[in-house]
Amino acid sequence: MGEESELVTGEAVVLDLRVAKLASRAAAMMLDVAVQFALLVGAFILMVIAIPAGDDSLALTLYVVFLVLVLVGYPVLFETLTRGRSLGKMALGLRVVRLDGGPIRFRHALTRGLAGAIVDFWVLGLFGAIAVVVSLCSTDGRRVGDFLAGTLVIRERVPESAAMGVPMPPGLAHWASQLDLSRLPDDLALASRQFLSRFSQLRPEAAEALGYGLAQQMSQALGTPVPPGVPPWAFLAAVLAERRNRDHARAFHTYAQPGYPAQQAYPQQYAPAPSPHAPAPSPYAPPPAPAAPAAENPFAPPS
Repeated sequence: MGEESELVTGEAVVLDLRVAKLASRAAAMMLDVAVQFALLVGAFILMVIAIPAGDDSLALTLYVVFLVLVLVGYPVLFETLTRGRSLGKMALGLRVVRLDGGPIRFRHALTRGLAGAIVDFWVLGLFGAIAVVVSLCSTDGRRVGDFLAGTLVIRERVPESAAMGVPMPPGLAHWASQLDLSRLPDDLALASRQFLSRFSQLRPEAAEALGYGLAQQMSQALGTPVPPGVPPWAFLAAVLAERRNRDHARAFHTYAQPGYPAQQAYPQQYAPAPSPHAPAPSPYAPPPAPAAPAAENPFAPPS
């Protein structure tokens, strides 16, 4: 159904993504085709009722318009509004992303939609035969539309271990507990988690630029500014750690207290107390600073 794929972004960051292979993509496509067929049947019934008998030219024109809207507009509209998910992909837990792992935009969805209608499936695609052949020949299961748009279909439901690797930065637990995380988009959370997991592999200037951009997007989504003196990586980590804590609290019917054990993943001078069961330091956490003055900013970026 899927396999790990390493994608290298323009900033030389390696992303581990679970690529959706042919079986899961075909199942999602069948669900989307069923929805499109139902829409076309509904449009045909409305035309039979609304168009006067004998006006064949008007009926043919409207049906062609509806056909284009359903075959092209349906995937483009859904993948644009949901950042890469049609109804079939939602049901199968799939998402279309850019090759750098980021969310797609309208131009990507439009390219995929046009290529799907013309080349991959309908006009020249022999009812999907072209898409199947190209997907089987591609190591990442990409069809013609994916190659033209620079996109990839991944399995969005990542393992739980990936989410558990984000610790809560010190001093931000109480602030994060006041956030309304219901407006946090899944794709933004996924992009932030990927950024944090590969923080140490980024060049300093690239880490600063990418972190700032993600922090601004998350700040706008949550409707709250980045706290003064807090770097982007700490802001992103606090939001993701709080989201994970609340998920755990709901799953086990417990309350996520401040000072969740995730804080123990930081170096000793940041942790409230040492623990023999503390996980390994996060790759993006600041390294220990010998003889740091008391007034020094605890969120100073790594040197």
